Amino acid sequence: MDHSRAPLVDALAAYHRTGRYGFTPPGHRQGRGVDERVLDAIGRDAFRSDVLVSPGLDDRLARGGYLAEAEELMADAVGAETAFFSTCGSSLSVKAAMMAVAGGRSGGLLVARDSHKSIVAGLIFAGVRPHWITPRWDAERHFSHPPAPGQVRAAWERNPDAAGALIVSPSPYGTCADIASIVAICHERGKPLIVDEAWGAHLPFHPELPTWAMDVGADLCVVSVHKMGVGFEQGSVFHLQGDLIDPARLSACADLLMTTSPNVLIYTALDGWRRQMVQHGRELLDVALRVAEQARADLARIPGIEVMEDALLGVEASHDLDRLQVLMDVAATGATGYDAADWLREHRHIDMGLVDHRRMLATLSIADDDRTVATLVDGVAAWRDQLKDPQPSRIRLPSPAELQLETVELPRDAFFGEVEVVPIDKAHGRIAAEQLTPYPPGIPAVVPGERLNDAVVEYLRSGHEEGMNVPDAADSSLDTVRVVRE
Repeated sequence: MDHSRAPLVDALAAYHRTGRYGFTPPGHRQGRGVDERVLDAIGRDAFRSDVLVSPGLDDRLARGGYLAEAEELMADAVGAETAFFSTCGSSLSVKAAMMAVAGGRSGGLLVARDSHKSIVAGLIFAGVRPHWITPRWDAERHFSHPPAPGQVRAAWERNPDAAGALIVSPSPYGTCADIASIVAICHERGKPLIVDEAWGAHLPFHPELPTWAMDVGADLCVVSVHKMGVGFEQGSVFHLQGDLIDPARLSACADLLMTTSPNVLIYTALDGWRRQMVQHGRELLDVALRVAEQARADLARIPGIEVMEDALLGVEASHDLDRLQVLMDVAATGATGYDAADWLREHRHIDMGLVDHRRMLATLSIADDDRTVATLVDGVAAWRDQLKDPQPSRIRLPSPAELQLETVELPRDAFFGEVEVVPIDKAHGRIAAEQLTPYPPGIPAVVPGERLNDAVVEYLRSGHEEGMNVPDAADSSLDTVRVVRE
């Protein structure tokens, strides 16, 4: 296929050249009606390119075929058979995948317990019973790794009627599963594997990056181009291959969830990024990997900063690591990741990604260079230099066994059933009716339908007091929790 083409980019350029005007949404009419103060903040060009997909960018019957061609080019670029664009993020894409595989079926779905909260939302939407695959666990560092092939095999042996399996790889920390072996285990049973590869959009474009799911036979994978690519927020693609998942059913499930007013800016950026990566991705990622290597070396020289690499790999750890994800353990400084991230934002105007009680993460991309990395290194060094009286973490961390809550009800039944609100210190033994999710990384500590225990309750309550963000709790103070009415 001709990857010098970017049909959506070309169509938007033609829209501007012809001076097209629509008596259709959006009502701002390419920015004509927008308050000047808003234009000053957002920029005129953003509104100028915010046009209707159809009729607008394309005609009322989509006879130009711009989106269809862009999706075909994307699939070809990454070795998939079919690609679908989403303007509602991978949160929508993974829900559609789960519904297509397990919706309306009684066997449930094998799901890695380190999954993102959007996957739990998919369980609720589809009424699917999860059969949890336990992640590998580093108890000393309170850190989970993607499940090993043996754990997936054991989950199939316990639940042979499940409709398929879903794992997350890379994790939000950049750690990766042995996808090839897990695909083989699923296909022995004629069952599909879904890979939530939201953090892996860049993986097809460089041989030194971890395994791309489509290359080793995964049936469906979901990527967030806005995370490790250069698309707009909410830009996501799901890729499909093989005959274990019906593409028409997948498309119909996505249509149930997707907006009827997709954003052209998001679509066009996805199209342009694909062309950029096919034409220049190898060289751009060469540079990014070199920059990341330098960042790792420079950060590791700061006293008390451990740039995690060897600890993330090997026996009982992860299969591979995306080294563009620079994970720093700051526990040796005596401070928490929350303290470090807050100081960097306030004093150096640097925002970190994932932070927890002992770590913070710098996600690098093809946009970073020696200058941006120097800013990061200087900022972390300055934080370390001014640290005089660090406050150790007082979060009460549960053991791996205590984190594995008992699933008593379907997530859907617990979420939509009769609920009551109880003081959180009275919640032991009750069945949760809401998600409780430290964010980022967005992995729920509590899923609706699970029986709460004191250890997890204390972890969340003490974490909240230390600065942990639990944004989906109905009570933002975490004084109370929603539980199933007895």
